[in-house]
Amino acid sequence: MPIGPARMPLMDHLGELRRRMTIVVISVLVTAVVVYFFTPQLIDFMMYPIESALPEGTKLTVITVLGGFTIRFKVAFFFGVIICTPIIIWEVMAFFLPALKENERRWVVPTVAAMVALFFIGMIFCYFVIQKAAFGWLLDQTMDFADVIANAEDYLGIMMLLEVGFGVAFQLPLVIFYLSILHLVPYSTFRTQWRYIYIGLLTLSGIFTPDASPVTMLLMFGALVGLYEIALAVARSVLVARDGKASLRWTREEYEEYALNEKSDE
Repeated sequence: MPIGPARMPLMDHLGELRRRMTIVVISVLVTAVVVYFFTPQLIDFMMYPIESALPEGTKLTVITVLGGFTIRFKVAFFFGVIICTPIIIWEVMAFFLPALKENERRWVVPTVAAMVALFFIGMIFCYFVIQKAAFGWLLDQTMDFADVIANAEDYLGIMMLLEVGFGVAFQLPLVIFYLSILHLVPYSTFRTQWRYIYIGLLTLSGIFTPDASPVTMLLMFGALVGLYEIALAVARSVLVARDGKASLRWTREEYEEYALNEKSDE
């Protein structure tokens, strides 16, 4: 897809933004329309991980006349966004691409690929690990004193929010990686302040999990801690290979001074 020039008048920038947003909206809407006809099968697919956690014989219930259409539309739109995720991420990145320097642009394609991969990994992790644990715990809090009616809008709504929450949360490694290798936050700071960072990750886990379940929050926290440590390990290897071991403590100013000296020596 074409990339606009770095310098454009404000109205041209707004026109570029409108063009890219139009591509995103049309892509999602067209995909959602096609997906709508397959929503019964997709709903069965969504329910598969939690079937064993539900009381035997439980079926989804719709309690309003418009409920079925509303649910199918939401599911179709959800899968439309998911399927178009690569397009959405690329259009957002491509809008900012002209502002990047030539040596920074080479990171764009790997970054887009990593963002898409991490988003889907987060959703897959949620589908196979989180959904059953979350719904199992939540239903256990009710079944001792009441029958549970499987309201389709409620169940599917929570499931979609969980999937999106985990997909977004799994972008953490990229944030940590770029903060480290660009020396916006020194690698040593991430290492020495790990206690505070872990508390922050626990707080983020509470924010990104919509079901108020401690089980879900702790599972996300465990996943984020693992991703955080992996991101730091990768960032360390890149920093040491590129700038030497001393760079693990550099600030942004020290890195820019080093880069300037390297350029003057050439």
